[in-house]
Amino acid sequence: MTKVRILGPRDQLLTFALPAVQQTGVLHPVACTVTHPLLATGEITPRLARLRRSLTRVIEDADRALAIFPEIGGAAAQWSGGLPRGARLARSIWRRAAALQREEQALLEERALIDKYSSFFSAFQALSSDLAADGAGYCLVLRRSDPGLLERLRSALHNAVGEGFELRTRPLPGEETAAVLSVPNPAAPAVERALAEAQVEEVPVPPSYGGRSLAEAIPRMLARAAGLPARIDAVHQELQALSRDHRPGLLALRKRAHDLLGQIEALSLVRMTPRAFVLDGWVPETKRATLLAALRDALGDAVAVEELEREKWTDATAPVVFSNPRLFRPFEELVRFMPLPRYGTVDPTPFLAVFFPMFFGLMLGDLGYGAILCAVAFLLWRRKGLAHSIGAIAGACGAFSLIFGAFFGELFGDLGHRLFGLHPLLFSREEALIPFLVLAVALGLVHVLLGLVLGAISSVHAHRREAVGRGVIAVMVVLVTVAILALSGILPRGFFTPSIIALLAAVPVLVVAEGLLGPIELLAALGNVLSYARIMALGTASVMMAVVANRMVGAVGSAAVGALLALLFHLVNFVLGLFGPTIHALRLHYVEFFGKFYSSGGAEYRPLRPWNTDSTQST
Repeated sequence: MTKVRILGPRDQLLTFALPAVQQTGVLHPVACTVTHPLLATGEITPRLARLRRSLTRVIEDADRALAIFPEIGGAAAQWSGGLPRGARLARSIWRRAAALQREEQALLEERALIDKYSSFFSAFQALSSDLAADGAGYCLVLRRSDPGLLERLRSALHNAVGEGFELRTRPLPGEETAAVLSVPNPAAPAVERALAEAQVEEVPVPPSYGGRSLAEAIPRMLARAAGLPARIDAVHQELQALSRDHRPGLLALRKRAHDLLGQIEALSLVRMTPRAFVLDGWVPETKRATLLAALRDALGDAVAVEELEREKWTDATAPVVFSNPRLFRPFEELVRFMPLPRYGTVDPTPFLAVFFPMFFGLMLGDLGYGAILCAVAFLLWRRKGLAHSIGAIAGACGAFSLIFGAFFGELFGDLGHRLFGLHPLLFSREEALIPFLVLAVALGLVHVLLGLVLGAISSVHAHRREAVGRGVIAVMVVLVTVAILALSGILPRGFFTPSIIALLAAVPVLVVAEGLLGPIELLAALGNVLSYARIMALGTASVMMAVVANRMVGAVGSAAVGALLALLFHLVNFVLGLFGPTIHALRLHYVEFFGKFYSSGGAEYRPLRPWNTDSTQST
């Protein structure tokens, strides 16, 4: 990253300078640190404040209209009209689109309501054709599964209104009976209570079709149903035409409004005199020439771009942007779970990309589970966005699971050995617990030592004593390991005494470099190494659960039931094999590994760029 300072005429700041900077999309603006009586911070004038409010309304109206429009029409181009015209256009289009949407929704709801009544129309129309027009009518549905319902209804009605009611019934297809009830208007409240007591379902007549009788309402609904499809289609066609005519323009207008808002917000970082402006910012070294050429094209000799004195490579104010090979980029998502690393420190992504799937594969370590994981990863990888990154990470984890599955000779536990004679190439996790533990701790030793070395390298420029302390701890961890191996007979006994002497000699150096907490840091590092034993524990638990699942086939009386139970148990084991290794592999990185060198507090690289463009940048 290079810090630059741009100087130019004030009257061309918003018209030429900021648009040119935004178009290149590489400058990360920061507050100017120059102090001078003539330099004042760029302020949002009342005119710009009004413009900002207007742009916000334009964006809101355009967003609301685009959310209604079907996905048709061309892509956004450049907005050629003025902003006042754009504001009026966005508001009018949104209002028209919203009105069409409301009308379409109302028509669809009306059609659904009529469809709900359609199965009862013929029966109700026949039953209510000659009923009195001056009474209250009810459409009822009776369940034939309750044979005494009709008699209870007649009894409840007789108790409520005496003989002043007329009840007609007609069987419907299925287990229901249509009924039409007619009563005098004064008796309506008592009848409604009687219906509730008898638990009879009423099919209410919608208020919009309510006439003085059911005989009037049903023909109106039938007539309305005949004309609804054509009207719904007409409204939909009009909405599509509106989208086809105005969607590209709205997209361009929204982009233009967002770009202008970005320029206005950048004014708070600009310092100005009555005639000039000063803008500071960070730009990737490889993009500095591009920025300079764009400013020269826009302002000619009226602009000056000065490369400020090079800041220290550990400057905390410099923004951070990851620059990794394509193979490692998906693992940046795992790093982003933590606060960004400070500029100039070590990017842990490459190490995470290697060790995370390795630890995962050691814990899952099964050809069958690994193959399923690879299949799921492929489906995710074919999608876009975060799912693509998750698929790439899962694919790497699945590949390591296949590799270690071959080393351990596991295919759904011991099923591969029982059916196909599969044998381990390295050792069997089911039996060789001590070798597996040694492998896990050895990997932990390498991982922790790598973290200590990276910590020493990242601190050597700014914190030399800390760098020395990390280096001494790394050496002492190696010496402790050599002493233990010599004491256990793995290494010659002659290594024991020199390693102990070297350890004692390193203690004063450690205290000088790290203070009295230095020995505690050493013990913590050794404890971190032992923490990697969780790889063995989870891996062993996974294979034992798979073995238990396979034993279920012969453990119950029915082979089919046993196979079903085994399949269910394998499914549970696979799910646990996804979550457990993921959580613990991340913990080993975030706590044991990152704690040795990771320096958080970095500022995210946010260049002033055109809205809605790809945010990926490289240094």
